[in-house]
Amino acid sequence: MTDRTVLVIAYYFPPMGLSGVLRTVKFVKYLADYGWKPIVLTNTPHSYYAYDETLLNQLENRNIEIYRTPPKKHFFGTKRHGLKKSPGFFRRNIIQKIANRFYKPDTAIRWYKSALTEVEEILRNHTVNIILTTAPPFSDFLITDQIADRYGLPFIVDYRDSWADNPDSPFHSSRNESLEARILARAAKAVVTTRYAKELLLRRYRMLTHEDVIILPNGYDTEDFSRKSVSTKNNSTFVITHCGVFQDECTPKYFMKALAAFLKKNPNAKSQIEARFVGTMKPNHTNLIKKYGLETIINCKGYVPHSEAVQAMVESDALWLMSVSAERMPGKLSEYIGALKPILVCSPEGTIRRTALDTKSAIATSVRDVAQIEKAIATLFEQWQSNSLPKSNPGYASQYEIKLLTSDLSRELAIAARM
Repeated sequence: MTDRTVLVIAYYFPPMGLSGVLRTVKFVKYLADYGWKPIVLTNTPHSYYAYDETLLNQLENRNIEIYRTPPKKHFFGTKRHGLKKSPGFFRRNIIQKIANRFYKPDTAIRWYKSALTEVEEILRNHTVNIILTTAPPFSDFLITDQIADRYGLPFIVDYRDSWADNPDSPFHSSRNESLEARILARAAKAVVTTRYAKELLLRRYRMLTHEDVIILPNGYDTEDFSRKSVSTKNNSTFVITHCGVFQDECTPKYFMKALAAFLKKNPNAKSQIEARFVGTMKPNHTNLIKKYGLETIINCKGYVPHSEAVQAMVESDALWLMSVSAERMPGKLSEYIGALKPILVCSPEGTIRRTALDTKSAIATSVRDVAQIEKAIATLFEQWQSNSLPKSNPGYASQYEIKLLTSDLSRELAIAARM
């Protein structure tokens, strides 16, 4: 029986789905293997964009307790079978910005009081040694700071994305910067996913040293890939797959235009190629399929449990990723790497592109250069036809195994808790 207990504070946690929960749930899963008893404090979602109950199954038989605050009515809209629609332009650009003026640092601050109440119950029943808090939402950091101060506990902050530069909070970035400085001054360590993110914090907050910020990239779970079922893929079809949602200014428009251009020049390929989209799609994105005449080529799977998304990666001949940011590392890239498949990455020069190219099996293009993307599709298709698709480097991929990354996190928690 372990006597090391970590309180994990995470607003986003299963049964919520999407990429925002994966890093946290995998850390929780494997911390239990390194002698920690994780106790999770999270909310009860009123409604959310996607759910994946299967993610909770991974935590069974690992001595993990989950405490949930009571649900609250969401700021936007009404409950619709527990699901929310993806935000359109008005909600994303107008309502969200108005909400950010009233809720600081973000709308999730509304679970602040209930989280503080719930933690009283946790600490009555458990001796907690340290807190691990993850964001966004950055309200998690403020809640953690209050709990740590009240009960004299050390804490580590885990950044899944930047705070002061977060595009969802442009109206009060200076306020966020002040809050962030206070949190970082009190935190035992800050964990970030990229070197760029580390350098950003070090430049902005001069009180930090290199030892105060550690890099733990997003990872993939080898157990997810080892449990894959036997492939039922038709080997006479070249399958290129995109997994995940199109966030911010990301759009499948340029990929679809390039694919349509390729098929126009190579009509015989129409019976030999399939583009799969795994994840929720906005209506304006699905409308592009008909616009570019790709109804028989593109297969939209919708949101599926994570295990099915992994299966889709494994059954693909190539994987496609688009990012308008050069540095905001999407979690799905690490899983693409873990799938050991060729990657078509459409992004600016920077960390994302370099990371993909380091697999030795990627092709990189600009985000909106249709001609470049068309050429990349043609190259991958020709390599598939000749059975010469590039092989990914398993040794390179191994550095993104989440269980190994959790080992580093476990060590940092022990040091901060003086255990």
